[in-house]
Amino acid sequence: MPKFSKKSRERLETCDERLQKVFNEVIKHYDCTILEGERSLERQQELYEQGKSKLKEGGKHNTSPSQAVDVAPYIEGKGIPWNDSKYFYRFNGFVLGVASSMGIKLRTGYDWDQDGDLDDQTFMDGPHYELMED
Repeated sequence: MPKFSKKSRERLETCDERLQKVFNEVIKHYDCTILEGERSLERQQELYEQGKSKLKEGGKHNTSPSQAVDVAPYIEGKGIPWNDSKYFYRFNGFVLGVASSMGIKLRTGYDWDQDGDLDDQTFMDGPHYELMED
């Protein structure tokens, strides 16, 4: 059974308890790594300047606890499959299914407008998951 590394656990602990609940269930079935939970405004601005975020400040990663988390699938023998989106798409569906079964609404960086069409995005952020309010 997969389990989080110490670093992944520490990153997840900076997140809202609902995100912790979802990803603590996900890791029981699907190997993954927590890339980032809560982030400083300096880090947010750095990612914005690199074009890796559309928000200069005030994003869901900048709350305490974080309302967003970046998570990537981890494939045995390959690591994080950055150049093969099919792994991210499959992982994304699994995460959304787990969250839904728990009654937790998430939005992903693959479907910002939540219309089910993954081809209409202008900014793809596959590892990103954020809490949605009802």
